[in-house]
Amino acid sequence: MDKAAILLKLREIGLVPVLRAESVDQAMALATAIAAGGVTVLEITMTVPGAIRVMRRLAEERPDILIGAGTVLDAETARMCILEGAKFVVSPALNLKTIEMCHRYTVPVLPGALTPTEVVTAWQAGADVVKIFPASAMGGAKYLKTLKAPLPQIEMIPTGGVSQATAADFLDAGAFALGVGADLVDAKAMSEGRPEVITESARKYLQIVQEFRKAHL
Repeated sequence: MDKAAILLKLREIGLVPVLRAESVDQAMALATAIAAGGVTVLEITMTVPGAIRVMRRLAEERPDILIGAGTVLDAETARMCILEGAKFVVSPALNLKTIEMCHRYTVPVLPGALTPTEVVTAWQAGADVVKIFPASAMGGAKYLKTLKAPLPQIEMIPTGGVSQATAADFLDAGAFALGVGADLVDAKAMSEGRPEVITESARKYLQIVQEFRKAHL
């Protein structure tokens, strides 16, 4: 899958579940539960113990899932993740060398930014999509809409504060896709042996995105 196809799938699914887990096995179980709900995009954060192993296993066992590496803070980590199967790279902050590395491998890069200056700097440096993080700290969907008004040409993915209740508002504000954390990737439900909770949540999120897109064709 080339870079354009990866970005197209991110936009079509409209969701990037941010996976945080306590072990490789729990991460794999969460990935399976989310994919069962139809969300076949997943961001494995580098805060997961054995994150690289999770990416490697998913790349081998679940080729249907578009795997991204999250919380990538430097170029060396980005390269390692790409070589283990990551198809896109996400960061909570802006690191220019990470963008350069992703360009070298023709892999989409989604660096984090918050202020208008940071967003434009990331875009000018070659970001494919700018991750607005933490979106909730700046007012959520209203803040995203304010950013998009003078910067409509920059694709943005809000992360932080996205829930089933706010998802449509973020989409209406112009989000390219939605970065979703614990509201979907419920490690507690998984540890309690209730993967169906996560699967149903994934279905609901996907339904919100699809209904929004249908209403705004």
